[in-house]
Amino acid sequence: MKINTHIFPNGIRLIHQQVESPAAHFGIILNTGSRDELTKEQGIAHFIEHVIFKGTKKRKAYHIISRIEDVGGEINAYTSKEETAVYASFLNKYYDRSMELISDIITNSTFPAKELEREKEVVLEEINSYKDSPSELIFDDFDELLFDGHPIARNILGTPKHVKSFKQEDIFRFLQNNYHTDEMVLASVGNISFEKFLALAEKYFAEIPARLRQDKRLLFDRYTPAVKQVKRDTFQTHCVIGNIAYDAQDEKRMGMVLLNNILGGQSMNSRLNLTLRERHGMAYNVESSYTAYSDTGQFNVYFGTEHENLDRALKLVNKEFRLLKNKKLGTLQLSKAKRQLIGQIALSSENRDDLMLTLGKSFLLYNKVDSLPKIYEKIEAITGTQLWEIANEIFDETRLSILTYE
Repeated sequence: MKINTHIFPNGIRLIHQQVESPAAHFGIILNTGSRDELTKEQGIAHFIEHVIFKGTKKRKAYHIISRIEDVGGEINAYTSKEETAVYASFLNKYYDRSMELISDIITNSTFPAKELEREKEVVLEEINSYKDSPSELIFDDFDELLFDGHPIARNILGTPKHVKSFKQEDIFRFLQNNYHTDEMVLASVGNISFEKFLALAEKYFAEIPARLRQDKRLLFDRYTPAVKQVKRDTFQTHCVIGNIAYDAQDEKRMGMVLLNNILGGQSMNSRLNLTLRERHGMAYNVESSYTAYSDTGQFNVYFGTEHENLDRALKLVNKEFRLLKNKKLGTLQLSKAKRQLIGQIALSSENRDDLMLTLGKSFLLYNKVDSLPKIYEKIEAITGTQLWEIANEIFDETRLSILTYE
């Protein structure tokens, strides 16, 4: 289906796809995340995600939540290293209600002092809960190992010390410095014409004063491989092994996506799952992931295993790395891998909530969105030689970092 775009004079961009569905999805995605925080602000981007729902100039917290939920919809938000999003799902006839609410939240939140103190306790509990989950915490610690000393290394949740220190003026200062209108995208997927969506967007967002980004992020340009062992009282040994990888603009990015999917993607027949779990029974959960940032990227493999199996499991992981480095995929293997990834992308596009966010993020990063046929075409164009070259760059054993909880 056709995708429409528009840019307001204040720099805010719009992207909309009309679909035949009773449900609609709308959100605002901002190019601001935890890596944009100053040292004393660690965790504030995520904290704002919490408290932005706690009151505006015309609504209290209860009325914000009820505005969408009273008509059967949902409103949510997330914060990542580089993005913040506020979005809602609702019946099509409530487009006006939902867009007005999100506009009110983004432009008129007051961050009442009493609500800030209450929400600090919620975030502190979230941090404590996270610390109790080594299979999640290890990824943040691996970020710190990989991006040592750089803002991108920081835990998105922040630290208890920093969270406790946040005041109303700190929040307004962060918003002033980081919520730029030319770094905002309004994304929509629903059964409404683009003309009507544009009219609603003009009504609620076009008059926001322009605030254009002047500075640039601190680039990550140094990497030193490291090996670290952390003693923890856990039933399993948890391990992450990985390397820096390609940024979001790199022409090798799609090849890295395919290679990651072959090695340890979401399918049960990924190479790592077949090796560690199915053949050797060494891990209940084993996976690989690739994340592309604006100026760098990260590839990693995670698994949890019995303490005495760590060395053997690592050898099996490295064996899979060597197989992809030493031998190019055959024609049939490559064709199968491409079909699998294309199928996964096609199925994920049926989730309209995710589709809306994907459209918004793509438009935010690239100022364009490739159609599904175009994405499939790019996947089909990947060659065995390209995957072999990527494997030899990313799986280079002299460039790998390893973190274990033992």
